[in-house]
Amino acid sequence: MLFNSLTFIVFFAIVLFLHYLPFSWRTKKLNLLIASYLFYAAWNPPFVILVWISTIVDWNLAKRIFLESNQKKRRLLLFLSILVNLGILGFFKYGDFLLHNWQALMTSFGIDYQVPEWSIILPVGISFYTFQTMAYTLDVYLKRAEPTKNFLDFGLFVTFFPQLVAGPIVRPTHLIPQFESEKKATKNMIIWGFGLITLGLFQKVVVADGILAPIVDEVYKAKDAVSFVSAWLGTMAFAGQIFSDFAGYSTTAIGVSLTLGFSLPSNFNYPYAAIGFSDFWRRWHISLSTWLRDYLYIPLGGNKNGKTRTYINLMLTMLLGGLWHGASWTFVVWGGLHGIYLSIERMLKRSFNGSKLLKKNFVRFLMAIGTYLLINITWVFFRAQSFPQAFGMIKSMIGLNPDGNDKLATVYIIEAVVVTLIMLFVHWRMRNTSLEAVVQKTSWQLLSFIWGIMLILIIISQGSGDAFIYFQF
Repeated sequence: MLFNSLTFIVFFAIVLFLHYLPFSWRTKKLNLLIASYLFYAAWNPPFVILVWISTIVDWNLAKRIFLESNQKKRRLLLFLSILVNLGILGFFKYGDFLLHNWQALMTSFGIDYQVPEWSIILPVGISFYTFQTMAYTLDVYLKRAEPTKNFLDFGLFVTFFPQLVAGPIVRPTHLIPQFESEKKATKNMIIWGFGLITLGLFQKVVVADGILAPIVDEVYKAKDAVSFVSAWLGTMAFAGQIFSDFAGYSTTAIGVSLTLGFSLPSNFNYPYAAIGFSDFWRRWHISLSTWLRDYLYIPLGGNKNGKTRTYINLMLTMLLGGLWHGASWTFVVWGGLHGIYLSIERMLKRSFNGSKLLKKNFVRFLMAIGTYLLINITWVFFRAQSFPQAFGMIKSMIGLNPDGNDKLATVYIIEAVVVTLIMLFVHWRMRNTSLEAVVQKTSWQLLSFIWGIMLILIIISQGSGDAFIYFQF
């Protein structure tokens, strides 16, 4: 079920209606749990079983880990939890990828190995809820939290429908306590919630799908080489598309949750105004970057074991972060590039630490532009369907395809330039503030006008009801 569909509007209206009837808190939570399962089952009902398995396994193993005093047994129970969760994720998401790479390895040794036909469907959102349930068991193992005593609360934590399939990846210590006692949305929460829903759908339906997706497709579906201008505008359009698409989902999810009385963490903080790559990852997909930091980078040793080990830990974290996004070597390269960027940035910081030059506004602005342009290079590997296509696009972007074709019509060029400039301006303008702060300073008349314009554009946009990009992860 898509946020940008009439089906969801009807579904959400029913959920809201039931949630504000004078039922007991337990009944309301049960309604939300059933609604969450229905929301997920709308894609493929049998895959609800996988959610049940993750829920039951981590609920029981976390309790046993908490009660167990023997460290070896605790590790064994944690290993079992990780094995089940990553086993399911690995089978459904990486099975075909591993088989084809095994075939390539066998071929290199002269062995004719034929890959069996793989017709397994990827369960939507499996990477998100897997990381979420693993965080629960890991927190209990690391003694950061105690297991919840209410199975209904835990089940709702795993399946809470606003963020079930594309995040934010919520920590158990953030969401489970909100289910323990009755929550009622205030008038301000409801207004904010519907405002964020409108903003999120505007980003998805109007900007990502309506304006930018056709530009990206025109460039990245070209069968021959494209020109320097087309390559850059197509890639920058994709940078805007994936931000508007993913941030649109997160914003809508946060808004839906607010109308029900719950809060979800922010997942984006104007990432294209980042000054440097560590700053970018503090602003982009925040729930994943902090998850990788807390459950992978720091357990590997972080930056506590010398320079070499720090760079190794950084690269491993980003490579695995890239692989998390998809079963393809292009995603691994995407993560690897970010690992290289972060490593070089760390080296440069050591050399220029304390330099007054880095504090000058003009220099910081140039650093932000450089960060944005290098981020666009990584997006090529995220969007391209193969390495030949990615390398061809990179060649065009650095001017090595002088005979490349101009794929974009004038109207697409204008749209790409205008939307990109507006997006960069907004990100830079909002870099050190928040939406809440800006709204508080804005008159209600102007806010109402902007809200109305967004609603009108959402309604009149002839969208195709495209799924959110991150559903495939």
